Amino acid sequence: MTALSVSTSSAASLRADALVIGVAKGPKGLVVASGAEAVVEAFEGKLAEVLTTLGATGAEGEAVKLPAAAGLKAPLVLAVGLGEAAEGAYDADALRRAAGVAARTLAGIKKAALLLPAESAEEIEAVALGGLLGSYSFGTYKGAGSAKEPVGELVVLAARKGSKDAKAAVERATAIGEEINRARDLINTAPNDLHPKAFAAIAQAAGKEHGLKVEVLDEKALAKGGFGGILGVGVGSANPPRLVKVAYTHPKAKATLAFVGKGITYDSGGISLKPAGHNETMKCDMSGAAAVFAAVVAAKRLGLQVNVTAWLALAENMPSGSATRPGDVLRMYGGKTVEVLNTDAEGRLVLADAIVRAGEENPDVIVDVATLTGAMVLALGNRTFGVMANDDELRTRLHNTAEAVGEQSWPMPLPADLRKAMVETTIADLQNMGERMGGGLVAGLFLKEFVAEGIDWAHLDIAGPAFHEGAPYGYTPKGGTGSAIRTLVRFAEDTAGA
Repeated sequence: MTALSVSTSSAASLRADALVIGVAKGPKGLVVASGAEAVVEAFEGKLAEVLTTLGATGAEGEAVKLPAAAGLKAPLVLAVGLGEAAEGAYDADALRRAAGVAARTLAGIKKAALLLPAESAEEIEAVALGGLLGSYSFGTYKGAGSAKEPVGELVVLAARKGSKDAKAAVERATAIGEEINRARDLINTAPNDLHPKAFAAIAQAAGKEHGLKVEVLDEKALAKGGFGGILGVGVGSANPPRLVKVAYTHPKAKATLAFVGKGITYDSGGISLKPAGHNETMKCDMSGAAAVFAAVVAAKRLGLQVNVTAWLALAENMPSGSATRPGDVLRMYGGKTVEVLNTDAEGRLVLADAIVRAGEENPDVIVDVATLTGAMVLALGNRTFGVMANDDELRTRLHNTAEAVGEQSWPMPLPADLRKAMVETTIADLQNMGERMGGGLVAGLFLKEFVAEGIDWAHLDIAGPAFHEGAPYGYTPKGGTGSAIRTLVRFAEDTAGA
């Protein structure tokens, strides 16, 4: 794993394998961003000219290498694009993306120094976090030597000498980045290795490591407790389901948050089997559970003055002789009955049980996170998650929080007219399907039915950004991304400071 540190040493004297500088597209050509002054001096003021000759434009995602000039201890300079030149400070996510490109480009080296614009604590954290996320690689199943090791150490050069804020910013980036990368590992793990019991064991181990209270309900406890939704989804698998509670409490907390995550460790669709071409990435259907788990661990590592509990609704959705059938009726936790019309609409069933259980502890807010619907991907694309809520202010707050930390989101409605088709069943309280159009909103309306009166609730549908199938970009790798974790952590942090 890549190590992060901060330094106020001179870039010229720093011993590293590479120095990373930022460049941007200015109105009159290439602009070298602040932080690289020592490198510019070593090139006798001709660095921009040299880089332009090598083809550098400053475009986002660009990375251009050149040998270091005399007077620099490092042998290599890497210029990464920041996009359009900023008149003032660069956007934090532009810094994160540039640092991510640098870390990925420099895979295999031992030490790199990041000389990107980093005057404020926010900028320092952005550079550090982007570098750590960009350095991520998943090699669990690859043979030795088949891929480059991630960069060994990233050193962030801070502009403010002696600033305690710089060290704190890097420590914060380390805590959040390592937990995001932990979630990525979970998402990328093959489903034959990460079934509900295995995921629960990982949560228990993390609880011991970080001093969190972890409770696990196995299939017997779920049956005794009446968790018909989780059991109904998991009954067809040889790997039985689990409901895991991971709790962090702070003695000075004035608010309590509940994060509920969909944890379908593999989704075949069940009896309503997915067609060919739609199964291959379904190990990622537990991304919501990975996100809420990582967020709670990060909250503990950051010492946030707020109580946060993660509820991981874990099941494997498989077809078999014992699997739930279309037409079956499930009695959910809390007593409501659901007619199952499509066993591939399973995420809402496990979430419903967990939402009711979370509500029994009277949190101030419940936020569920799930790769819930393909309809949300059709609506918002592969990089944006939808935000729904039973309170407009909460929906707006979560959307703004996501945007502030660089995660793309969009507020979505819960139209009352779409509820009608979902409750028209004559043999149960409601059915797990409604109108085909607006399917992502129908799923949100279904979940809303299980939120206790008086509790503010929000639903994040991360089906698009949770798993990236294309080439890496910025600090986003191929595979699991850790979507929504930064939003949840900032939301908890803001709640603690309210």
